[in-house]
Amino acid sequence: MVEIIKIRPIELGDNVMIANIIKNTLIEFDGNKPGTAFNDESLNNMYKAYNSENAIYFVALLNNTIIGGCGIKSLDDGNSKTCELQKMYMSPQARGKKIGKSLLNKCVKFARNVDYKKCYIETFPHMTAAINLYKMNGFKLINHSMGNTGHNACDVWLLKDLTL
Repeated sequence: MVEIIKIRPIELGDNVMIANIIKNTLIEFDGNKPGTAFNDESLNNMYKAYNSENAIYFVALLNNTIIGGCGIKSLDDGNSKTCELQKMYMSPQARGKKIGKSLLNKCVKFARNVDYKKCYIETFPHMTAAINLYKMNGFKLINHSMGNTGHNACDVWLLKDLTL
C-alpha cells in the first residue's frame, strides 16, 4: 500500500488525537511528570492554543490518520522576535519517515514569514533522535533555558538563528 503523507494546520476536530499522541509519546520517553508538556493546560485544546496571528500548529497525517505534530508560538516572557518550537511529537508509526523534518521545516518557514528572528526549543537528553534532528537543521545547544515555558524538567536547550 502506498503511504500518503500530508501536513496541514491543526483543525478543531484534531484536539483529542494530537493530545493522545503527545501524552503517549511523553509516557514512552518518561516525560509524564511535572514540569513537562504532559501537564500543559493547552494540551486539550491545541486548536485554540495556536489560533493566533503569530502561531501555528501543524499536524502530520499518514493515510488520513494523525500521526504527529509540531507548532510555533511566541516564547512566553521572551523577546518578541523569539519563537518557540513546541510540542513536536510523533507516534511510533511516524518515525523514520522524515515526517519530523518536514514538520520542522514548515514551522521554521512559518516563523520566518511572521518575522521571528530566533527559534528556541527545549527537550530531554534521552530524546536523542529529536536532538539530532534539531542540530542537523541549524539548532545549536545553549547552556540555559529561555522564557517562561513552564517546562523546568527539560534540561536540553537549543536555539536557531532564523536570519541565516
